[in-house]
Amino acid sequence: MSGCCHRWPRALLIASGVCLAVARLQPAAAEESASAAHKPAAAAVKQSPYSPANLPQRAKGYYELAQGIDHLSVRRTASGNLIRFSYRVTDPVAARPLGEKTATAVMFGRTSHALLEIPVMDKVGALRQSGPLETGQEYWMVFSNKGGVIKAGERVDVFVGSFHVDGLIVQ
Repeated sequence: MSGCCHRWPRALLIASGVCLAVARLQPAAAEESASAAHKPAAAAVKQSPYSPANLPQRAKGYYELAQGIDHLSVRRTASGNLIRFSYRVTDPVAARPLGEKTATAVMFGRTSHALLEIPVMDKVGALRQSGPLETGQEYWMVFSNKGGVIKAGERVDVFVGSFHVDGLIVQ
């Protein structure tokens, strides 16, 4: 009999806690549904409040010392149909794979999983600078982004022969 008396206060305490939690949630849900009725459908899509971080200082130092390049940038051009990868050479010997004409260059979008190549024009050739590299000179290569598969803010990896750059952000 004594066990029965102790169960009632516990059950009453749990039931009152559940009722209180439900009562606190109902006004908030009513406010949300009322405010959602006044908002247009286009405003329902939320954007991330966080902006993507640039390449870390340690990575920039690594690419300068080990790969012989700095000032790495990836930008969308021509209404997003082309993506330009540009860099400045600090050590021509270490950056040699970037200047080789026979090296295949591709860009991989981490979010879209798109693999972009450098377009080749009939009379112009590949849309990239190649040949002997000079210290202090800025070089570029352009990747075809037909259909705008890779968007601004996406992280990309660039592969040129044995050369590899990770995690650049498309601007």
